[in-house]
Amino acid sequence: QVQLVESGGGLVQAGGSLRLSCAASGRTFSSYAMGWFRQAPGKEREFVAAISWSGGSTYYADSVKGRFTISRDNAKNTVYLQMNNLKPEDTAVYYCAAAPNKGYDYWGQGTQVTVSS
Repeated sequence: QVQLVESGGGLVQAGGSLRLSCAASGRTFSSYAMGWFRQAPGKEREFVAAISWSGGSTYYADSVKGRFTISRDNAKNTVYLQMNNLKPEDTAVYYCAAAPNKGYDYWGQGTQVTVSS
């Protein structure tokens, strides 16, 4: 069982930056791929970014490519999402998720990101 706790959300003006953190419990964190997802009001949850267990491979949604960076520190059981040049359309609840195998089986409770114009 893995527990995930996100932090770092908040209110920021357009063009600003935030860094989200996701702290994971469990000794097997370093073997899991990790991902960030978001859900805006009235919309379905969508993929934002993912990172392999080693950190050697990263993947991004086209909408955030070049602005967001996913990273991880396996020694700290933490995955990060650095978000730069934020836009109002980035406003959403952001969730981190862990993928022990091919699916995201574990999810955090989410953290709110609000970008004002």
